[in-house]
Amino acid sequence: MKRKSKTAARPSEEIVELRLYVAGQTPKSLAAISNLNKICNDYLDAQFRIEVIDLAKNPALARDHQILAIPTLVRRLPVPMRKIIGDLSDTERVVVCLEVRNSKT
Repeated sequence: MKRKSKTAARPSEEIVELRLYVAGQTPKSLAAISNLNKICNDYLDAQFRIEVIDLAKNPALARDHQILAIPTLVRRLPVPMRKIIGDLSDTERVVVCLEVRNSKT
């Protein structure tokens, strides 16, 4: 299990907690990790935490966390929880689903 996090620049803003479920170092998994990092850096400023969970190393977590397809991104916080399946290449779809705005504007 790998962790990547950035601390909040301003504590008054809500931190977005994300889990990305992948299976090994497949092209789709690597693309999802790369796309997620880019989206978070572009749209969430420093207000996010990413946890990458490799289901190839612990397949039981797929059942326990109700993951049916990979890669799957889960927004844990803020509630309500949201799930996105795929390599996250459709930036607009991901941003809308995560309900984030561009921090650079």
